[in-house]
Amino acid sequence: MPPALAPAQAFWSRLSRSQQAWLVQLKHAVRQPVPSGWLDWFGDGVLLGHVSHERAGQLVARLPHCAMQPGRLVWQTPTPNRLHRSRDLQAFLAQQKTLGHLMGWRDEFFCLWAQATCPPSLETLPWLCVERAGFRHLGMMSHAVHINGFLPDGDLWCGRRADSKATDPGMLDNLTAGGLSAGETPLRTALRELQEEAGLDGLQAADLSWVGGVRTERLEPQGWHDEQLLVYNLQVPDTRLPVNRDGEVQAFLRLSPGEVVTRMQAGEFTPDACASLARGLGLMTSRLQRPAPS
Repeated sequence: MPPALAPAQAFWSRLSRSQQAWLVQLKHAVRQPVPSGWLDWFGDGVLLGHVSHERAGQLVARLPHCAMQPGRLVWQTPTPNRLHRSRDLQAFLAQQKTLGHLMGWRDEFFCLWAQATCPPSLETLPWLCVERAGFRHLGMMSHAVHINGFLPDGDLWCGRRADSKATDPGMLDNLTAGGLSAGETPLRTALRELQEEAGLDGLQAADLSWVGGVRTERLEPQGWHDEQLLVYNLQVPDTRLPVNRDGEVQAFLRLSPGEVVTRMQAGEFTPDACASLARGLGLMTSRLQRPAPS
């Protein structure tokens, strides 16, 4: 009797060739070009992100020491250290919220590192830390942890996002996913999200398989989305059923591999869930890859 396939392999083996080909081509779609006419914006010589001319005008008007230069936006702080940068940019974002320009405020801090690595170099101090909603608003690169929940036969547990979510309400997603908050490691985020979003208690680091990262970039209503997805695979026993606890998932669906791809092709899944599944199947690589995060 041949040995049983690993769950990710079982998922792949049950797809048609055309479905496999569709998943393979996802790697060409995850990083879209920055819209024509948008500006790169720099802070103390570091490329921070990409913004529209309208957003650039708001930055120049309300962020001290931010100015337009030919073809770019430059923020040159008088005392270049991360605490002052974080304070000043957070104050700008608070103004944007008050004026109605920034929606979906979370009261949660994300970090931006001067050098992009995957996973982020947590032993290096971040360049700044500001409100999570400000990252898309200003086109800065954030980090999020995504977990593919495979069953032994290759079926996949997928969560349907709550209609109250600030981003992608009602869409299908991975088993769990969550932003990497300031001061938290990717592994800790993964285990916490599995408890809060899926009710899967008692899991240990050894239960999760680190498969790598994938960077996604695209235009969203809030601004430029630039995120490094940190992806794990998890084998969920048939005897365990995910149950949401934090109100961020309205339902869990056990889908066959064919159903997953069909629904992805129909636009029912978030783009990041599609990219995370492709990464979990080994269809994408990262040139910035570092060892598995702790």
